[in-house]
Amino acid sequence: MEVHGDLDRQLIMAGTRRSMREGRRSRSRRIRAVLAGGLVFGVGATMTLAAWNDSEYSSATFTAGRFDIVGAVDGATFSSHPVGSPAALTFSAPFGAMVPGTTVYSLFSVKTANPSVAGSLQLSMASTAGTGLGPYLRYGVRTITGTTCNATTYPAGTAVVADNSTMSTGGTGSQAVGANGGSTVNYCISVTLPSTADNGAQGLTAIQTWQILGTAS
Repeated sequence: MEVHGDLDRQLIMAGTRRSMREGRRSRSRRIRAVLAGGLVFGVGATMTLAAWNDSEYSSATFTAGRFDIVGAVDGATFSSHPVGSPAALTFSAPFGAMVPGTTVYSLFSVKTANPSVAGSLQLSMASTAGTGLGPYLRYGVRTITGTTCNATTYPAGTAVVADNSTMSTGGTGSQAVGANGGSTVNYCISVTLPSTADNGAQGLTAIQTWQILGTAS
């Protein structure tokens, strides 16, 4: 009986030692797994922080254009003529001593300045002054090719103000002008003292001012 008891104790002790060894191995595996998982997470975080990037930028400067028109009485010498300082038109003789049945002509050329955007022109009557000749007078305006405005070139032009209009009549339609002085509009103005003008017109004067309104396009 004694021998059997010793054997049982030895078997029990051997089983206990195996269980302890297996427990230690199991804990060791769990620890290695946790450490390995920590290394994986650590590597992932490092890659995110080290990501490279780059950017592209663009910009632009915007500048408003300008619109400016200039006029010339000779078709060549252009300058600005603001309100209060109108260009002095040169009418053909005898505009300083008109008699019934007389028609006189004058050129006025308009274009854009340089620099300027393109636009359109509109002729209108600004004012009539003087001692009272204005109500007697009649006029018309046409655009012509070239800068010679007379009884020959006027009939071939394009009407802006119909012939025999009163001096208070404005133009109809508009005329295009190119950018940077690229094109010129030549207005030929015809003014008549009708043959029906009575003696009351003698010695009277008329100061007529026209406006050319330019609009950018």
